[in-house]
Amino acid sequence: MTAKRIDGKAAAQAIRDRVAALVADFERRTGRAPGLATVLVGEDPASAVYVRSKNRATAEAGMVSFAHNLPDTTSEDELLQLVVQLNADERVDGILVQLPLPGQINATRVVETIDPGKDVDGFHPMNAGRLATGLPSLVACTPYGCLYLLRQELGSLSGLDAVVVGRSNIVGKPMAQLLLGENCTVTVAHSRTRDLPAVVRRADIVVAAVGRAEMVRGEWIKPGATVIDVGINRVPGATPGKSKLVGDVNFAEASQVAGAITPVPGGVGPMTIACLMVNTVRAACAIHGLPAPAV
Repeated sequence: MTAKRIDGKAAAQAIRDRVAALVADFERRTGRAPGLATVLVGEDPASAVYVRSKNRATAEAGMVSFAHNLPDTTSEDELLQLVVQLNADERVDGILVQLPLPGQINATRVVETIDPGKDVDGFHPMNAGRLATGLPSLVACTPYGCLYLLRQELGSLSGLDAVVVGRSNIVGKPMAQLLLGENCTVTVAHSRTRDLPAVVRRADIVVAAVGRAEMVRGEWIKPGATVIDVGINRVPGATPGKSKLVGDVNFAEASQVAGAITPVPGGVGPMTIACLMVNTVRAACAIHGLPAPAV
């Protein structure tokens, strides 16, 4: 048995096409395009690449991008002042402060300062709380993208047994809440879970988000299960001095057992930026009293 490869690139492109149409409609209604402000502190190469990709996607969707690139010597007070200014800026519908931040800045305080209505990353405690209690909210982009892929692949998720490997505030916890909202039976597994392979093996849906290269082995996977690999890990490649990207799941092994699986790269990654675009449009509509668009 060879698993179906879930094409995150194609799904993300379909979302971005839909977002472009929503942006055009929003502009006709309000006289302006939605605006997304990105804030990058320092020169971390990976963060810089992510932010450039987000700004490019914003422009391609017809939205306005406000990029703020700050030196790594920026103080916490200076960053908080910028966030407060962006909260008050009527041109800005979404605010994204790229994490991680330099050590002198308390990331939690920064996230809590962002207007929850402009929190397109979905990290603000108010949005996390609304998600946990089943209320409409801006949802963290990566788990939102994972859910989209699962719905596309499986249709109804009701009654399925799901295991989320990883309990981070960014992916694991919101992913579990989203799956509960779909009426799955959800287990959140982590480093202290006893007999982790046995826990994973009973799942119809496995979402791996632990940040450990190829930790989830093929023998852990229930035959026919759907596997969503959130991990992005850089490891040595076959050529000396070269590296390659792998996920948290051993793809070669798991693809011989699973029913469907996301590759790395080309799976969840493109969905994260696409869902950021969705969140920005939804935030803009909410700010202007327009109905939340369906995507």
